[in-house]
Amino acid sequence: MCDQDHFYEDMKKYTRRDVGTFAAAIGVVAMLPQSAWAVDTKESNVTIKTPDGECDAYFVTPTTGAHAAVLVWPDIFGLRPAFRQMGKRLAESGYSVLVINPFYRMQKAPTASKGAATPIPELLPLAKPIQNATTQLSDAKAFTAWLDQQPSVAKNRKIGTQGYCMGGPMAFRTAAANPDRVGAVASFHGGGLVTKDPDSPHLQASKTKAALLIAIASNDDMRAPDEKTVLKDTFVVVAADNFNRRDEVAKTFEVRKLEQISGIWTALELAMRDRRDRTRTEMSVTRAEYNVGLKEADFNRRTLEQDAQ
Repeated sequence: MCDQDHFYEDMKKYTRRDVGTFAAAIGVVAMLPQSAWAVDTKESNVTIKTPDGECDAYFVTPTTGAHAAVLVWPDIFGLRPAFRQMGKRLAESGYSVLVINPFYRMQKAPTASKGAATPIPELLPLAKPIQNATTQLSDAKAFTAWLDQQPSVAKNRKIGTQGYCMGGPMAFRTAAANPDRVGAVASFHGGGLVTKDPDSPHLQASKTKAALLIAIASNDDMRAPDEKTVLKDTFVVVAADNFNRRDEVAKTFEVRKLEQISGIWTALELAMRDRRDRTRTEMSVTRAEYNVGLKEADFNRRTLEQDAQ
């Protein structure tokens, strides 16, 4: 969800010694050189024509070659230096990145006078007019079409899209608007992914072939605890990490083979890897049938033990 920065509230959880350690670590990171694998990039401010006007945006790409494109939808604080930096870091990894101003109909970037410290009520007049499927689908088509016109974008590679806060639903709808072009969707603390409307963003999943990553912030979960359940029921989980009490990845689950049987997505090959002892458990399903007319009385210990034999 779109919310104010919780930095100072979160810092109350730590001691003065912890804060000193964090500060030292941040200083070290700031002095680190650019990644050895980072490529040189070129950046520019661009204007994209849409059915509703002209959108100002930031485009950054490796200096040579054609690369997979990424469309970034910012949060309610809009296109600003932080998102330009994020876009550039992504481009240094070998992507052509477009970060758009979602509020171009009303105002050119920057749209938040105090950046992420801008009171959200001041920004709602900008956000409310674009909170509908028609507008978001129209923009998504225009932005992906613009990307495909750029020499630095590889047309034979899928486009990825990611949205932050209110940008989460926009990323979902980008995939729905371009089902054969978008191959990956990421939503970070997305707000409004699940609504009661017939065109709710989460229902757009059936219109896309893309893989989806949905990251829900802890305070989002507290405010909308049922949303994650709805999302789990909507999607087929093909990979998951299980964490221990120290917040470390302990086991990794992966679906190797997935098929539709009688209209139901069914995992036929699964694997679980234990990172502690480096063991792996694999399971294969050779036959799966649904709605075969079993009676409730068939589900007793004796019957199930016979079937197992």
